[in-house]
Amino acid sequence: MTLPRIGITTSFANGKQMVDQHYIQAVAAAGGLPLIVPMLDSENTMAAFLDLLDGLIITGGPAITQNMIGALPDDLAPTDPLRTRTDEAVFAAMRNRPVFGICYGMQFINAQAGGIIYSDIQAHKPHAIAHSADRGGHDHDVQIDSNSRIAGIMRREHLVVNSYHIQAVAEVGKGLRAVAFGPDGVIEALESEDGRTMGVQFHPERMGEAGLPLFTAFVDQCRVWHDRRQPG
Repeated sequence: MTLPRIGITTSFANGKQMVDQHYIQAVAAAGGLPLIVPMLDSENTMAAFLDLLDGLIITGGPAITQNMIGALPDDLAPTDPLRTRTDEAVFAAMRNRPVFGICYGMQFINAQAGGIIYSDIQAHKPHAIAHSADRGGHDHDVQIDSNSRIAGIMRREHLVVNSYHIQAVAEVGKGLRAVAFGPDGVIEALESEDGRTMGVQFHPERMGEAGLPLFTAFVDQCRVWHDRRQPG
C-alpha cells in the first residue's frame, strides 16, 4: 500500500525547528509517511521538497498576528516571523492538495482566507469559557454539524475535546464554513467548500484513538491525491 507523504510544519525558536512527536506518531498510525517541512532560504530547494508531498498538516503554535481583533495578551507570544513566512509560502504552494490545520493551523488557514481572529477569546467574545489549560480550561463538549465531512469522519455529532488555545476564529474566511462549536459558541472546526481543507481548534494528535479517525481520513484523502497524480 502506498504511504502518502505528509508534510508536517514546525515551530521555530532560538534557531531551532521543533515539532511535537504526537503529530508524527498520529500520521504514522494513520498510514502516512511523516516528513518534517524544513525552513529553507532557497525557493528552488523548497519547491523540490514540496513536490514530494501529498498533503500538509499545519501544526499548533504561538499566536496568529494577522487579521486580529484586539492586541495579544501578555501570556501569548507572537509566532516567529520565519515560521510565518514559511507557513505562508508552503500553504500557497499546497493549495491544490489536502491540508489539515490544527489549533494555530486552523486559525492560520482562516486568516489566509481573509477571516478574522480573536486575539483573546476571553477578552473579546462575550461569555467565552477558558480554552487554555494555563487559564483553567478543561476538556469540553463540541457539537458537530451533521452535514459536515468531520461528522462523517467521526461518525458522531458530539465529541469531547481537549483545549489548549487563547485565540479563536471570530469570522470565517472565504471558501470556508464553520462545522463544529464549543458550548460557548467558539468555532471548533472548519471545512473548505471544495472538501480539500479542514481544520480543528483542538488537538486530535493528543486524543489517542478518539482523535485518530481525523488523521486516517486525511491520510486516505492524500493517498487518493497521490494516486491521481501518478503517470499513466
